[in-house]
This record gives sequence, structure tokens and C-alpha cells, in this order.
Amino acid sequence: MKAKTVSLPDVDFQKLLDDFRYLNPNDPGAWPPGPKIAVLLGFFFVLLVAGWWFVLNDQLAILEAKEQEEVALKQQYLDKKAQAVNLDLYTQQLAEIDRSFGALLKQLPNKSEVEALLIEVNQAGLGRGLQFELFRPGGEQIRDFYAELPVTVKINGNYHDFGAFAADIAKLPRIVTLNNVGLSPTKEGGLVLDATIKTFRYLDENEMAEQKRAAQGGKK
Repeated sequence: MKAKTVSLPDVDFQKLLDDFRYLNPNDPGAWPPGPKIAVLLGFFFVLLVAGWWFVLNDQLAILEAKEQEEVALKQQYLDKKAQAVNLDLYTQQLAEIDRSFGALLKQLPNKSEVEALLIEVNQAGLGRGLQFELFRPGGEQIRDFYAELPVTVKINGNYHDFGAFAADIAKLPRIVTLNNVGLSPTKEGGLVLDATIKTFRYLDENEMAEQKRAAQGGKK
């Protein structure tokens, strides 16, 4: 038996074009089937695009924002969980920091002890046979919780005595630093040391309160 062949109906494109060409816009009900189907498909496509633009597009934006918020909340949860797990460790570290800070704070003299500390620095130099040509304290520079006092010095001596003097300064129970150190030879064959010695003191309660008020006033 021979297989039956199915033949597609012939499409008269010229007739379709004529159907669209001679449409009466005032009487859609009399339009041929081709134009009616085409217009319905066009309306359907327009409705789909409008629905996506006015409804789905906003919903997709909201969904994306919610997904990003979910990721952020998950990260916050993980961070807080890690903090909770390591709370004891953080507490120990904070206590250690407080102890270290307290130890450093004890190395800062108060206002009444600064003069005695400067005398100790001077005596340390004299004890090494150094001669102070200049020993001029400058103005205090107030920091967050401490004050910095620079002292400009000009000292005559030799290289080894200067090294021993620097070692003695480092051994003082209070914090003293040598800054902007410069050495130059003298005509007598010795050396002149130009430097800025800095010492520090902690602020008393009244000074701390004044600093806090000044900081709060600057933020307004």
C-alpha cells in the first residue's frame, strides 16, 4: 500500500494582502479572519509586554532586593554567631588590653612629676660627662588622653657617651624618647648632638573632661 501524502493548503498571499489593504476601520466585525487573528495576536502581545513592564518588572526588582537582604541578614547572623562563640576569648583579650593599657599609663607621669623627670634626664646626661649647651622645654601638645612635652637640647660630648646617654634614657621608668637627632663635629674634635627629647604625661580628670567637651563641640 502506498502511503498517503498530506498536502498543505495553498495560501493566497495576494488575497491576504488585499484583506489587510481594504479593511474598514469603522466595521471590525466585517473584517476577514486573517486580519482579525492578526489584531488579536497583536493585542495579546501588547498585553504581555505591558504586564511584564508594569507588574512583573516591579516584582522582579522587589524579589532581587529581598534576595540581597537575605544574603546580608545571613552574613550578620554568621558574624554574630562567631562573636557569641568567641565571647569568652574576646572578654579575655579585652581584659589583657586593659591591663596592658594600665601598665603603659603608669609609665606616664602626672603634671607634678614632669619637672622631676626632666631633672632625671638632665642628670643622666651629666652622669655620662655630657655638657648641656641648651635645655629648653617647649609648649605642651595635648592629645586624646595624654600631653606631649618636647624639650630641645644641644649637648656636647663624644660618640660613646651619647650612646650611653641614649641607653640610660631608655632605662628610665617613665617614657622618654629622642627625636630629630643630629650630630655634628666641633673644632675641638668632639661632637654636638642636636635633638628633641619628648616626655609624656597623662591628663588629669579635669583635663580629660575638657578634652571630651571640646571633642563633642567639634562634632556639632
